[in-house]
Amino acid sequence: MYKREFLARLREGLSGLPWDDVAERLNFFSESIDDRMEDGLTEEEAVEELGPVEEIIAQIIAETPLTRIVREKVRPKRRMQPWEIVLLVLGSPLWLALLIAAFAVVISVYAVLWSLVLSLWAVEAALTVSALAAAASGILLFGHGGLLRLTLFSGGSVLAGLSIFLFFGSRAATRGAAWLTKRIAQWIKSLFVGKESAI
Repeated sequence: MYKREFLARLREGLSGLPWDDVAERLNFFSESIDDRMEDGLTEEEAVEELGPVEEIIAQIIAETPLTRIVREKVRPKRRMQPWEIVLLVLGSPLWLALLIAAFAVVISVYAVLWSLVLSLWAVEAALTVSALAAAASGILLFGHGGLLRLTLFSGGSVLAGLSIFLFFGSRAATRGAAWLTKRIAQWIKSLFVGKESAI
């Protein structure tokens, strides 16, 4: 692929971002290609060394804050007519209620997801403390019967094993929740970033 085609595809993929950001990225990648060509690469090799355009676009969109994307999308491209303003005001009970409901659903999903992760860590902490308490009780009851000490040590060992097992599960659940949170944020961004003609 040549520089011109690369930059055109990059511009098209970033068309939903603020124009200042798009221009800055286009200049950066244009200079990067030129620098590589000055180092002796051909134009096609210089472009290929940057990586696939789709991955670059996805990375740029992931790095751009959602607030900048939304601000760019909701900024009117032209001055609104009086009848449009009246329709917006009259329709506000409907669209405002739907917007609040959608926001509440997203916040609820996040709250449920992270409360489950927090609950797993709370159970992990309880198992760890219980295992330590059972082991300490077994040591403190040194003068009492061996059956009681054996029971406490056995119970503590089982709790310690469950604690270790749950630790890895809780860690995996935390990573999964973080990954899912990131994917949801990227999906929300992709709703706002698209072809200019589609808006």
